[in-house]
Parts: sequence; C-alpha cells; structure tokens
Amino acid sequence: MTVEYRPGGRRRIDQVLSPDFLAGVGDLDDSSLRRRRDLAQQEETDLSYTRRLLQGRLDLLEAERAHRTGERPAPGRGQARSDEELAEALARILADDTRSTRGSGRFLSAQPSRVGEHRREAELAVADVRLSAPAQLDDADLADAVTHLRELERRVSGLRRRVQDVEAALTLELTRRFEVARD
Repeated sequence: MTVEYRPGGRRRIDQVLSPDFLAGVGDLDDSSLRRRRDLAQQEETDLSYTRRLLQGRLDLLEAERAHRTGERPAPGRGQARSDEELAEALARILADDTRSTRGSGRFLSAQPSRVGEHRREAELAVADVRLSAPAQLDDADLADAVTHLRELERRVSGLRRRVQDVEAALTLELTRRFEVARD
C-alpha cells in the first residue's frame, strides 16, 4: 500500500481529495458543510502526524549519516555509534533549533485518528526495526533508508498541502456565510 490518493477510493483521503467533495459547496446546508470541513481537518491532522513521524526518523538517520561522513564533528566520527551515543544524539537532535524538518507549530484542532488506515507504507517505514538501530546499517543501507524516507515525506507533504487547500476552501465558504448572516 502506498501513500497516495486513489480516485473513487473509499478512504477518507480519497473522499476529501475527490473533485466532488468541493463541487456545489455553495448549495450545501451549514451542517453538511461543517461535516466536510471537519473531515478535511481530521485528514490534515492525521497527515501532519504521519509526516512528523517520518521527519523524526529522518532526522535520526541523517544525523547518523552526518556523523559518519564527518559533517558533524564528534568523537569517533566516521564510525557507527553505540546505543548510548545514539541516545545522546537523539536528545541533541530533538532540541536542535536548526532542524530543517521543523513544522509550522500551528494549533491542532483534532487528535490523530486512524493514522494507519491509508499510510501503511509510512508506518512500516517508521516501524522498521532496522531503522531504529542506524548503527547496524552499513553506509549503503543508511543512504537507501534516508532516500526512501525523504520520498515518503515528500509524498505525504504533497497530500497534506492538497488537503489543506480543500479545508481552506470549506472554511472560506463557512466564513462567507457567517459574514453574510451577520450583515
């Protein structure tokens, strides 16, 4: 299973990204419009959560690669690190303000739900025991894992942006109705 939208699919992402989902929103009653917006918001929350899981794993693997190549000088550079060294590196990685995978820091209106429903590939990548022990990977496997996770993160981010566009269109319609009713 891959991280993608499937036209005619039955998953929430397939519903939200279907062209029919936004068709005729001006004719929907407020309750139906809110339901659709809530569905899009939940999908965006789940995609954000999945994306962050991927980014966290990617941060760890890229830090190990940088350690091995000497991009980040440290004792024993050029070699795989012990579990203790990886734990220390994890604390530094998570506290690093210069991380390239930092999110927007926006408020989430919902909790992640059914994350694995249509992102099994991403979940499998994050749950892959080999990737939990980067010291056990040789340089080629580490590079392959980084490439694979970058591609997954890119695809999840693309879907997330599309869902955000749908959510924004629904919110705009609700806002328009509120302003018309207020006048």
